[in-house]
Amino acid sequence: MLSAEQNELITRSGAETPAGRLLRMYWQPVALVDELEAPRPVRPVRVLGQDLVLFKDAMGKVALMDRDCPHRGADLSYGRLEPEGLRCPFHGWLFDADGRCVETPGEPPHVRLCDKVRQKTYPVVARSGIYFAYLGEGPPPAFAELDCFVAPDTHTFAFKGLLDCNWVQALEVGIDPAHASFLHRFFEDEDPNAAPELAYGKQFRAASAGSKWPMTKVMREYPAPQIDFEDAAWGLRVYALRKIDQDTTHVRVTNLLFPQAFVIPLSAEMTITQWHVPVDDTSCYWYAIFTSFAGPVDKTQMRAQRLELYTLPDYIPRVGRHNRYGYDAREQAQQTYTGMGFDINVHDQWAVESQGRIQDRTREHLGTTDKVIVAYRKLLMRAIKEAQAGKTPRMVLSVAEAAAIRGPVTVDGIHEGADWQAYWRNFDRQRRALAPWPAPAALDGPE
Repeated sequence: MLSAEQNELITRSGAETPAGRLLRMYWQPVALVDELEAPRPVRPVRVLGQDLVLFKDAMGKVALMDRDCPHRGADLSYGRLEPEGLRCPFHGWLFDADGRCVETPGEPPHVRLCDKVRQKTYPVVARSGIYFAYLGEGPPPAFAELDCFVAPDTHTFAFKGLLDCNWVQALEVGIDPAHASFLHRFFEDEDPNAAPELAYGKQFRAASAGSKWPMTKVMREYPAPQIDFEDAAWGLRVYALRKIDQDTTHVRVTNLLFPQAFVIPLSAEMTITQWHVPVDDTSCYWYAIFTSFAGPVDKTQMRAQRLELYTLPDYIPRVGRHNRYGYDAREQAQQTYTGMGFDINVHDQWAVESQGRIQDRTREHLGTTDKVIVAYRKLLMRAIKEAQAGKTPRMVLSVAEAAAIRGPVTVDGIHEGADWQAYWRNFDRQRRALAPWPAPAALDGPE
């Protein structure tokens, strides 16, 4: 468990907090590219407790700036989008994409007040369907050459969803290898040849690579994995081994991408890279990039499937705390471990939201299966202290350092034999042979 002081340290994300200053040293997802594909491409954004406005001007330039008008503090997300920029409806002050005040029309012509006013803006770039922004001081870090960033646009799909809880507990469920055998347990198996990348939320109902076993059966009948991890340049590489018999092992390799993301396999041919970004201290968005190694993705179909479960414009889950996550006692007795339907995203949502909007970690009793959680918290607290001391934390990268971080490897499959380490490395080689982007130079060792 953590002390109250440690829990406060890692969960608070405001600009003046230690963790907030750390998170501002990284690029943060702030919106989907789809969100500006509208007749009026203007979106209010709240991230790390800051209120911002994201917009696209007539030249196609995307800008992110503080939302309060520097005149009298009105909300610029309601501004009039004009060819020159965003105009505040209160008194007509106009700001361009660089934050310059270019008109103060209520002032006398000889008064050049606009020359003295500038609205703060932040660097913003589009990567694989997500707008990332840098809210920190100084030059932003380089992007690591992760699969999700180097894959062509045709092979990636991005989406997001709102969670009614602190970002740390939302992230921790994704780096917990043990929970799937319980939280995502199903009492009935489906066709193991189902395509999980199209069956949204049902990836634990398909088969592992190299096996006709439905994942439901593996998770249900082998609930105590051997969990281990190793330090990696990007954070942690996590192993979960489920011994099926003397010669057969279910091997799952996932990754913590420091400071606030994970990379996991969705299928033999697709991975998910998912960030957890504070809206404020009591809510967060998850942003996910689905990356296909084998071929182009059907973005229209994938988006349509997910929009059945989320409401626009804020990507709020249709099932949640407000309707008890769709809980059904009969289903819990006969079909699913939770009684909350077949979408594993709802299961995760319940798990992290039911801990409270900010989990009280002083009341925890951690077990051996929580070793990755413990390791991550230590990494996070160490990085916070490094940032406070003026040092450069992990994954604040130079261009050269970013080019050296590739992948990372994720695997979910059934292996027959003793050398499971060779198995997952070879599996990754074979999968990358299908990909239309360069493979990392060293696939068989820690990247």
